[in-house]
Amino acid sequence: MQSLNFLAALPEIVLLVATCVLLVADLFVPDARRNLTYVLTLAILVLTGAACWWLLSSGIVTYAFGGMYVTDPMANLLKLVAIIAVALVLVYAQSYARDRGLWKGELFTLSLFSLLGILLMISANNLLVIYLGLELQALSLYTLVALRRDDARSSEAAMKYFVLGALASGFLLYGMSMLYGATGTLDINELATVSEPGTWRAGWRWSSARCSSLPGSPSSSARCRSTCGCRTSTRGPRLRSRC
Repeated sequence: MQSLNFLAALPEIVLLVATCVLLVADLFVPDARRNLTYVLTLAILVLTGAACWWLLSSGIVTYAFGGMYVTDPMANLLKLVAIIAVALVLVYAQSYARDRGLWKGELFTLSLFSLLGILLMISANNLLVIYLGLELQALSLYTLVALRRDDARSSEAAMKYFVLGALASGFLLYGMSMLYGATGTLDINELATVSEPGTWRAGWRWSSARCSSLPGSPSSSARCRSTCGCRTSTRGPRLRSRC
């Protein structure tokens, strides 16, 4: 429980190292050969999926980094689903990205960093790790929304996303701080034990802390969908938006 145990985070380590290498290698890839970066991205997803499958087939339940991180069959299965989903998005987004000039290395690296945040949240056993994974995913999505720098609609959507994301993160951190104040821990297992009926701490402080963290959690996951759902149009000299 108290050891680092890097093996539990093998898929995340593979994904992080490979993405950093891809980020540097893409600097030397010309635009005419951008498909090379695309193929390397799919290869990284395959390697990460293989690491998840190996841990899934072993069926082990391992805690790492002082109990803040956990890997088990359910976590590895969810990671495989997330990896497959990102791969499908990149495959089916080819025509869309090419037509709009988005077929760049940034699209692939940011997608991989966003996936890394998802994998962190899946294996998180501590509220701080959940927050770190959520923000890693959100920061990548902020940039993906604003990837079309010359498009006013893309810039507006990214700004809305950033403002809503900052507000949701504040609510979420406030709720987490109240949970810590009410229970004295950020560990999810200990929070589950404290929340059991009959415990002395499961009173109004616990209920208020949970209610305070609720506004941030769904907002953090849904803010990209609500922001990207906005449609903007220009009429006359002003830029008007309709959500």
